[in-house]
This record gives sequence, structure tokens and C-alpha cells, in this order.
Amino acid sequence: MAGAVRDLFATIESFMTDKTARARRTTDASDAYTAADIEVLEGLEPVRRRPGMYIGGTDEKALHHLFAEVIDNAMDEAVAGHATWIEVRFDADGFLSVVDNGRGMPVDPHPKFKTKSALEVIMCMLHSGGKFDGKAYNTSGGLHGVGVSVVNALSDVCEVEVARGQQLYRMAFSRGLPQGKLEKLGPVMNRRGTKVRFHPDETIFGKGAAFKPARLFKMARSKAYLFGGVEIRWSCDPSLIKDETPAEAVFHFPGGLKDYLASEIEGQTRVTKDLFAGNVEREGKHGSVEWAVAWIADEDGFSRSYCNTIPTAEGGTHENGFRSALSKGLREFGERIGNRKAPQITADDVMGTAAAMLSLFIREPEFQGQTKDKLATQEATRIVESAVKDAFDHWLTESPQQATRLLDWSIDQAEDRLKRKREKEVGRQSATRKLRLPGKLADCTIQTAAGTEIFIVEGDSAGGSAKSARMRETQAILPLRGKILNVANASSAKLSQNQLLADLILALGVGTGTKYNDADLRYERVIVMTDADVDGAHIASLLITFFYQEMPALIENGHLFLAVPPLFKITHGAKSVYARDPKHRDELIAKEFKPGAKVDISRFKGLGEMNAPQLKETTMDPKKRLLLRVEIGDGDRTAIGEAVNALMGSKPEARFRFIQERAAFAHDLDI
Repeated sequence: MAGAVRDLFATIESFMTDKTARARRTTDASDAYTAADIEVLEGLEPVRRRPGMYIGGTDEKALHHLFAEVIDNAMDEAVAGHATWIEVRFDADGFLSVVDNGRGMPVDPHPKFKTKSALEVIMCMLHSGGKFDGKAYNTSGGLHGVGVSVVNALSDVCEVEVARGQQLYRMAFSRGLPQGKLEKLGPVMNRRGTKVRFHPDETIFGKGAAFKPARLFKMARSKAYLFGGVEIRWSCDPSLIKDETPAEAVFHFPGGLKDYLASEIEGQTRVTKDLFAGNVEREGKHGSVEWAVAWIADEDGFSRSYCNTIPTAEGGTHENGFRSALSKGLREFGERIGNRKAPQITADDVMGTAAAMLSLFIREPEFQGQTKDKLATQEATRIVESAVKDAFDHWLTESPQQATRLLDWSIDQAEDRLKRKREKEVGRQSATRKLRLPGKLADCTIQTAAGTEIFIVEGDSAGGSAKSARMRETQAILPLRGKILNVANASSAKLSQNQLLADLILALGVGTGTKYNDADLRYERVIVMTDADVDGAHIASLLITFFYQEMPALIENGHLFLAVPPLFKITHGAKSVYARDPKHRDELIAKEFKPGAKVDISRFKGLGEMNAPQLKETTMDPKKRLLLRVEIGDGDRTAIGEAVNALMGSKPEARFRFIQERAAFAHDLDI
């Protein structure tokens, strides 16, 4: 018996050993990772493989970033004093050209790559350029030596002409590769500079992707405002223009940002009569600071900043210095004249209604990322604050009436801010404390109910997209996980124990039943936002039933709405539209696209499948969305109550009878 047991264990051990060996062989084969798996991308191939790393994506903004890279090089020549004009032309064939009368790209053989011209090195090699050591340019927007080579990589055709030393040269490229050697075309008189003509590659940006004349026009004009020493000439084939963009224009603004701001706020009511504007050259150093600011009484403020003519859409250290200079200067002025409320002013109080523009020129700025949306140079804060603070002190002293009016205006903003803060502490602390769900309710920042809305969203995934898409000041998000309790057939005890409904009641703050108080409603609109399918409709029905039974006055007073998210996305080339249902889909295809056009139709499985920009554009932006107000009809309230109980109550035969009676009228069912 003992021998049999030993034999059995030996057999098991042998089986396990063989099984382990087989598993090890399988693992070794599937997890093989050797030097052969290491791929080395050469030349401009990294740009074509990962364009988002260099231009931020492949959407319309990224497409127009190509133009920014090319005109930035021309602007660097102008700022350095070597060019006086830049020409921008958009042709009917989709080609965009930028010409300057600067020094022209070097065309002589490169000392490190003797078989290649410097022009070819600039166009075909990343991190090549004349802006690293600061010898060729004192200040420049191009820093990394990748801009124009990225344009070359992402264009199916790119042509460069250089007029230099009374000789004309030309070289052509396609998708980053030279289409021959540098050509010497012969002598040319009365011409110098560089011309870059290119066409974006549809395999990167999508079929039908094209520049927008209005956007190109605005970008070119803004460059002229940023440097008064350059003239920019704009021309566009008239067949490409679909709006009021002029086919030809010349931009030259010696007044710089002051002219720019005056044109942007024309017709608006100002707090002070005069703009505060100025320009300070850095003594003994390269660079300058230019600014213009006005305070608007009847509109929201805005801030636009630039560094070396590069727009910094996300601000950065230079904006920090600007805000600090204005807020400190105004506080100090208030203290000098004995205003005791001046110390409570913050930068937000001063800048909240300010229309401000700031341009900084410095050597070797540091940006976050290749698209340069945010300045990170720490020294920029000190440079801007020092330059603007002194000038602002003089402006306030020389115009005491305007200064006093601005001070009073900013104090009013501060008192409004403090009042909202007190209301928030009183009005919101109860809900925040009782919910005990950090991050569950993403509340809006405005402290009064007027103009606010809360979106009741189906699921945490959709809630995440909604939180990113919302307008933080006026839109709150409360995600509910799963289907809520059907209150039509639930006991009061069961209702009170339901956490989802408890969260909702606390967030709204009005109570239920006889304790409902409409004056305590914390939002002007309550919006149910669920998926555009059967499950979403069911969840919406459950929520409407809850509000009808527990908070009928909320519906009667016009606070309850249904969001209408799209079910389909229809795409052709660079154009995309959204449809609510199959009928709307068919109407849009017939209306928005040419007959026979091959459109791509994708169906959203739910709100969580939509990214934040899509959700904002289609469902949450008050300027574009569609909302359905939930109302209680003017009929017999008893009959309405019976209908709700029949459809949502515990008797399935009532719902079956309802379906039977209306089946003949059903169409376009999404089942």
C-alpha cells in the first residue's frame, strides 16, 4: 500500500514538472523581447508617426499650427531687423505660401554634413537651426529647431525658394524627403529672402482637410500688431472665402498692442476713458515688454499674451508678472489716498473685467511643449512685473480721477467676491458636509442660483467627461451610478434608505414632499442627461417619476429639463455633424453633404464614449445645445397621476395594455 502511494505521488510530481516546463516554454516564446524589437526612427519619420508630439494633434488647430511655424520664422527675421515685409498667400489649389525679404536661408554646404546644403539640413533634420546659440537672432520664437522641418514632414509637397547673394535657389520636398538636389536657378535682382510654399498631407490630417481663410487672416493680422516694424500682405483666392474675410489686405500697425486692443473693444463701455498701454525696452539687454489693458463695464474680460510673437494661449510666467504688477500698483495707490478697503483687492478683482494684451521679447524663453501654449521662464515674471509696475504707478498718479474710478470699480469686484464667498459658506456647507462624497458632486463656483444648472448624469464615466466639458462657474455635475429606485412602487422607508436619491435631494437642497421649498433650490435648472438609447430613456423616466412624486413644484415652476445628446456622428473629410436619431441622421446627410458623398456614420453607445469637447459642443454648451423642458399638462391631475402609476407602478398588465393600445403608432424604435 505504501509503495502504491509513493508511485501515485511520483506520477503527480512528474506530471506537474512536465506542465511547468511546457508553461515556461510557452511564456518564453510569447514574451520574447530582443534587440530586434527596438525600432529606430530616423530623419523626420518620428514626426509622421507621432504628429501630436510636435503640433498637438491632427485636428484643425494642429493643421493651422503649420502656418504658425512658418510665419514665426519670417517674423523672427523681421524682429531681428532683417525683413520689413511678409507676404501670405492662400491659393485655390490649397497651397499656402509665406514669403519674406529677410536674409534668406543659408544654402552653402553645411560644415558637418558636407554633401548637403544648409537649407536641406534645416528642412530635413530635427533640431537644426540658427537659434540655439543666440548669435544669429537676439530674440526668436523658434527655439527647438523643429518648426519648419515639422511642416516639411507633414506636407505632401513643400517647396523652398531662397534669394540670396543675387542668386535664386530652389529645393522641393515631399513628406519630408528631398525630391532632388538644391537647384541654382540663376541670377535674380532686387530680391532677397525666403519663400516657403506647402500643402498639408491628407494622409495625416484627413481627406478634405484644408486651411480656413478666416483663421489664417486673423493669425497673420495678429503678427503685425505684435511688431510695428513689419508690414504683412495678405491675399487669398476669392473662391475659397465663404465669409467676410477680405481677399487682399495689408497690415501695418505702428501703434502695436494699443491699436490692437482698441479695435477689439470698440463700442464697449470702459471703466476708465484711457487705455493703459506702454512699451519698455530692456536697458543693456535684448528684449522688450509691451502691453495694453482696459477695463470693460458691460462685458467679461479677456487676456491674450505672447512671447517673441508666439501666442501663449495658456498664459504662463509673464502673465503672472502682469497680474501682480496691476494688483500691487492699485492696492498701493489706494493705501496712499487712505482708502481702507484697498488691501482686500486681489489680482482676480483687478483682472476679472480687464481686456488685456501682453507681448514679451526675451532671449531663449522656455515653453511647455513644442506648441508653446504656456511660457515657463521664471525670469519673465520679474521682467514684466518690474516694467509694468513702474509705468502703472505713473499712470495712476498722472490720472487721479481715472485711478480713483478704477480703484472703486475693483473694490466693488472684491466686495462682490467676498459676498459670494460668505453665501457659499452658508448656503453650500450643509450639502457638502452631508454628502460626504468628495468629488461626487462637482459644484459650480458661482454662489447664487440664478443662471446655474446641475446635470444629473448617468454613470461615473459620463460624469468624468461632463466635469471636463462643463463651464465651472455655472454648471454642476452629479453622476449617479446605475438605475435609481422606482419611487412609484417603493415605500417611504425604502426611499429614505436609497443613497442615490439621498445624494440628489441633498445636492438640490429643497427637501421633498411637504418640506419642499422652491426658494432653497440651489440651481436654476435641473437637467437630466442620460444616454440617447432605451436604457437612458428608462433612467430619465425613473428620475422624472421621482421628481413628479417627491418634488412636483420643481416641475411646475419650470426647473426640470432633459438634455438631448446625439446618437450618431456623421463625418466626411474634415466636416462632422451630429444627429439625435435616425430620422435626424438622414435629414443631415441630405442637407449637409453633397449627393453621393461617402460619409462615415458612427453611433455613440453612451455619453461616456464621447470626449469632453464633443459632449460640450453637442449637449452642454448653452449656445448650441437643445433642452426639453419637462411640464405637467393642463389636464386632470388625477388622470395624470393614474397614468404615471399605470406606467411606472407595480402592475405589469397596465403597461402591457398601454403598449397594445399604442403599438400601431410606434415607429423608428431604437431597440
